[in-house]
Amino acid sequence: MNTKLHAVTDAEGRPIRFFMTAGQVSDYTGAAALPTGLPKAEWLLADRGYDANWFSDALKDKGIKPCIPGRKSRAMPTRHDKRRYKRRNWIEIMFGRLKDWPRVATRYDRCPKVFLSAVALAAIVMFWL
Repeated sequence: MNTKLHAVTDAEGRPIRFFMTAGQVSDYTGAAALPTGLPKAEWLLADRGYDANWFSDALKDKGIKPCIPGRKSRAMPTRHDKRRYKRRNWIEIMFGRLKDWPRVATRYDRCPKVFLSAVALAAIVMFWL
């Protein structure tokens, strides 16, 4: 089974929340589960896969400003703060630190629940180090 791991981090790149979707599913599915459990934040930085009008509107309703570049296939490109978007590298650094754990990097576990448990354990250690 192929899975896709979605993550929410704080401003310092420490993991706060994870959820998984099937690997062949679009990021829109992961985005649909995201707004309900977000902590208080001023900005949300995300990659192009999360670019949807309904998602940006849901964030604005919660008082969060989205910083999401538009998909290349959009007829009308969306505006985003390019300088702020460069801070999204903290998320990539967090995923790199997760892959320091061999069990997570090589995906030893076939069961998604066990794999997510291994990710959560690694995230707990990462959060406090």
